[in-house]
Amino acid sequence: MLNGKKICIVLPAYNAAETLEMTYAEIPFDIVDEVVLVDDASKDNTSDVGKRLGIKHIVRHEQNRGYGGNQKSCYDKALSLGSDIIIMLHPDYQYTPKLIHAISGIIAYDVYPVVLGSRILGKGALKGGMPMYKYIANRFLTLFQNILMSQKLSEYHSGYRAFSKEIFTKINIESNSDDFIFDNQMLAQIFFAGYEIGEVTCPTKYFEEASSINFARSTTYGLGVLWTSVKYRLAKWKIYTAIEFKQK
Repeated sequence: MLNGKKICIVLPAYNAAETLEMTYAEIPFDIVDEVVLVDDASKDNTSDVGKRLGIKHIVRHEQNRGYGGNQKSCYDKALSLGSDIIIMLHPDYQYTPKLIHAISGIIAYDVYPVVLGSRILGKGALKGGMPMYKYIANRFLTLFQNILMSQKLSEYHSGYRAFSKEIFTKINIESNSDDFIFDNQMLAQIFFAGYEIGEVTCPTKYFEEASSINFARSTTYGLGVLWTSVKYRLAKWKIYTAIEFKQK
């Protein structure tokens, strides 16, 4: 715990057997109370590795539900455990668990209710090996989103995210996609509900075992980001009613 807040790390996993142990080994258990592993019907032995590591809370999907569907299971389980702070950490070792202290403190001491680990603040993205086309797309999409959503995030596309439990009482994540666009929809919901989002500089690693979507999926994701931002602006102007922006 930190400042009396129960901290839960959620690991949305798909074929993460080779990197799960490296990720788990760096989790700071001096403040982390629970770890949840959701195995989205991996084709490798991700769940078995989790059991060997002693992870108590393992959820396995018998059919692949997608990245967004995996996160829905992650957050449902974390909330059922009475978590006050929920941190999503990819088990592919692309983001360092060593930032958990810093990220948790920002929420535990009521500075921000949501924190993102940003690859763009500083030089973490390109230095860590992000492909140039992804970097350029990230910058374009982020600019577009900041303009339409009247925000100033350095990026909307990081997979390193932390939330206060309060967030889940105000937004309806079940209305979001089960695909990769889930991440972006959730941030739009958080802003629409009136919350602010903090960021911390986060180094990142791109290597063969790290998960990454291909160009075609990236293009679909990019189009989804643009549409989410347009829906957000239209909803703010009250000329379009999108189900995902209806508060609980």
